[in-house]
Amino acid sequence: MSTGITVTGLTILTWVVMCHGFLHNNNDEYQVWLTTGDGSKKLHREAAISTSNSGQGYSVWVDRRKRRQSMEGFGGSLTNAAASVIYHSPNRAQIMRDLFGLGVNDLGISFLRVVMGGSDFQAVSPYTYDDLWNNHGSDFNMDNFSIQKDRAFFIPIIKQALSINPNLKILATPWTAPAWMKTSHSMFGGDLNGGDNYLSAYAKYFVKFIRAYRSAGIPVHYLSLQNEPLLSRNSYPTMTVNVELMKRLIRDHVGPAFRQNNIQTKLLIFDHNWDAPWYPEQILSDSNAKQYVSGVAWHGYAGRHDTPNWFHDKHPDVGMFFTEISGGDWDTNFASTLTWDTRIIFIGQTKAWAKSVALWNIALDEHHGPRVGVNGCTNCRGVITVPSGGGYTKNVEYYAMGHMSRFVKPGAVRLETNNFGWDDLQRLHS
Repeated sequence: MSTGITVTGLTILTWVVMCHGFLHNNNDEYQVWLTTGDGSKKLHREAAISTSNSGQGYSVWVDRRKRRQSMEGFGGSLTNAAASVIYHSPNRAQIMRDLFGLGVNDLGISFLRVVMGGSDFQAVSPYTYDDLWNNHGSDFNMDNFSIQKDRAFFIPIIKQALSINPNLKILATPWTAPAWMKTSHSMFGGDLNGGDNYLSAYAKYFVKFIRAYRSAGIPVHYLSLQNEPLLSRNSYPTMTVNVELMKRLIRDHVGPAFRQNNIQTKLLIFDHNWDAPWYPEQILSDSNAKQYVSGVAWHGYAGRHDTPNWFHDKHPDVGMFFTEISGGDWDTNFASTLTWDTRIIFIGQTKAWAKSVALWNIALDEHHGPRVGVNGCTNCRGVITVPSGGGYTKNVEYYAMGHMSRFVKPGAVRLETNNFGWDDLQRLHS
């Protein structure tokens, strides 16, 4: 089976090739799904079409010998807020099947980024897994470590997702270390303490987290060591980790700890915007740190969208992952958001070697939250909106993602094709 996407003005078209031959076989039949910029059709199945030698339309060549990256999946992030609104919805079963199901009418999320503790979207006050009553104290042996707060509704949603799609890939990411590990002694902003005893304790923290989740029935396939390590805010959990400190954390602590404890979880670095490629570049320049790194994670809030392509050319042995961009009320035009997300994110990032493409919150309530105890983005939009009174709404991000996640499954391989421009036809094959 092969899949592809066309971007034509404000129309997004997905077709699935159901054939036993090659693309030039005149007997090939294409199944078609269409989303229009005016919203009159949303992932609507159209009449099947066949190939033609008329010379009209696009002519596509595919070089099956030139295999590019293998896809890990498409999806979004499970924040504390997203988990809560889904868990407490009377439509929970329907929502979960819609988001994670593998049927032709399901979204088919196959890559889920889970927040380790607190972020700027919270249904409860933010927390980490080793909070102390005295943030000036210490717990270097991780005796106080616990994932108990995740068990209320966060872990149940992940386990339900896995029951629907057992092959779901999971990336875990912290927004902050425990406050006592930071020079600010606060979850909100500040720097990671660079003392070796703190870095060693943080490595134990990650080992304990992965083991605790595994014991809960949740495999953690990827770990990104810090969300947006160049960002510090005093209004919600954040933490800066300078590049030299990150090198030490990976090279001297987390990497060896994972190896010693036979942790198979793969490490991703950076998890920040396209505009600062110098950060992962400097980490990878240290071969002793690079040996533990499987990939670079990118966000799309600043910089050039083709940066990962340039970065891949320099480091072809390191995977590219796109892990965050949010929709929001700053753009309520369905057509422009649909087109931009498809061109720049879902097509653009796979074209730039991304093995995964993930949006920010998979769900929020009708008030762009909840945001208990934090003050971050006030107008971000989830992939779906789940009002407290019941029901849910599929937002434009749902349909942009659906043209990829429904049809391009994990293991699909990007092949070399015509060098189309950003506004033209693009193609993934499996």
